[in-house]
Amino acid sequence: MPVASMTGFARTEGEAAGAALVWELRSVNGKGLDLRLRLPPGFDALEPEIRRLAAARLSRGNLQISLQLRGASAPGSIAVNEDVLARFVALADELVRGGHAVQPSADGLLALRGVIESGESASATAPEEPLRQAALHAFGGALDALVAARAAEGARLAEALGLRLDEMEALASAAEADPSRSAGAIAERLRAQVGALLSAGTPVDEARLAQEAAILATKADIREELDRLSAHIAAARALLAAEGPVGRKLDFLSQEFNRESNTICSKSNSSSLTRTGLELKVVIDQFREQVQNIE
Repeated sequence: MPVASMTGFARTEGEAAGAALVWELRSVNGKGLDLRLRLPPGFDALEPEIRRLAAARLSRGNLQISLQLRGASAPGSIAVNEDVLARFVALADELVRGGHAVQPSADGLLALRGVIESGESASATAPEEPLRQAALHAFGGALDALVAARAAEGARLAEALGLRLDEMEALASAAEADPSRSAGAIAERLRAQVGALLSAGTPVDEARLAQEAAILATKADIREELDRLSAHIAAARALLAAEGPVGRKLDFLSQEFNRESNTICSKSNSSSLTRTGLELKVVIDQFREQVQNIE
């Protein structure tokens, strides 16, 4: 499976046993796989299998799963439970004859618990097994649609991340070519600084100047950071081309990118190299922000 996003949405509709089944699946970022289900009464038995199917296809993300059941007697229709109503009427007559109550009104009787049954409760509280199995089969189609949506978003993210890696490579090359890194440039700056501190007629010991310049050049050397940065970029490209979930590994590489850019900035001995390092940090932040969406 190519790089996938943790963000996606799927909605599928189907029919079974005279009822319409509507699945809605919404997925957003998450550290792990967190499923929240909202099923009609009588469909709770499907939850373990739904969780198993989802875990087999997805590894990360906060997933909201809902099933709506619509049928001829579902939402909008009502039914009167005549047995319950008859018992309430008989009890009311007995109380009225005993002088303990007044004759109840029709709306009062209909408002009593159990007298009115909605079509939704009548059809969903005890669904037939074929209807449950049809709902489970329809969930498989909704899960397929969600996986496809996350893959499509993942492809767009992978392309954007590749562009960020290109920018990192270009900035690393600019840092490597920065003229301030050369020993000659460091010696020239050091000569100017020493000359400003000494009197105009005092000579500068060139041998000592060269020694100090070499020490400063060693401290300011970013060769090791650039090599590690190059290795991390290559590793990130390999992950984007790999199969399976790679979000956690890319997030770790983002932290490594940031560590190298911080060191480059701290070792900088010129405004041009500092500017390159700061630009690199901006691109790395953009990279890491997008990585948070990768499964």
